[in-house]
Amino acid sequence: MPDRLRGLLLPVTTTFDPVTGDAAPVGFRENLRRWAQLGADGFVLFGSTGEGPLLDEDEKRALVGFARDVAPELILVAGTGAESTRQAVRLAGACAEAGADYVIVQPPSYYGETLPPEALRDHFQAIADASPVPVILYNIPKYTHVALEAGLVRELARHENVVGIKDSSGDQKRLAEFTEACSGECAVFVGSGTLLFAALEMGAVGGILGVGLLATEFCARILQLHAADRKPEAGRLQERIAPVHREVVARLGVPGVKAALDLLGFTGGAPRSPLRPLRDRDREVVANTLREAGLIT
Repeated sequence: MPDRLRGLLLPVTTTFDPVTGDAAPVGFRENLRRWAQLGADGFVLFGSTGEGPLLDEDEKRALVGFARDVAPELILVAGTGAESTRQAVRLAGACAEAGADYVIVQPPSYYGETLPPEALRDHFQAIADASPVPVILYNIPKYTHVALEAGLVRELARHENVVGIKDSSGDQKRLAEFTEACSGECAVFVGSGTLLFAALEMGAVGGILGVGLLATEFCARILQLHAADRKPEAGRLQERIAPVHREVVARLGVPGVKAALDLLGFTGGAPRSPLRPLRDRDREVVANTLREAGLIT
């Protein structure tokens, strides 16, 4: 497990031109610069919050290059999961060539529930064998409808090119199982903003958190306070960001996060079709939630 792979990694949004709908690099780069200044240790591109399934391969390659130029010293992870093993291998190579330090790969979803465990094992092992950069596993059953089991994670963690896992299940028991399964062989990141403090207590090395896009300094401070054994202070900050995760990230998803970013002075904008911009009544929920957390006045 690389010593560098830890801390607060932000699953960044993808900005789109409001006229053409193409990926818009100017706002994308400006956002990354600001998040870096606020304390992010790295970025994860093309995850759920980044609308990864809605992006073309050429767009992903270009955006990795833009991110690498903006943040040459920070950790850069690219989402390269795909429905076929062959496609996932090709995308991992393309993103690595463009500058990604790691790739993060979720299970295939279309045939996912019909795949036996050995098929998932072979899929991930083939990607790890072929990828020129280390692989992080991604457990997000909310969208893939496939839950990675601790036994499979334990087996995959033995592969020298599998170095971590992100768990976005929101299930503390599953997170604890992954931490035990990895046993120091791979890095465990939590994906739920309500569980950052609990995950650190269990042995996770950090978070890949949508709420971190909205409360970067708070999330970075939780990690710092926990490392300094100032746990009561870290716990109080955790209570402060938890409603932002629940009401904005978890309940309203990508449109909610992008609306919140607009309110915070970042470039949020509209999501890519078929996702829809947030309704006005939900925008008010976002504004009130940010206000109550002290993120806007």
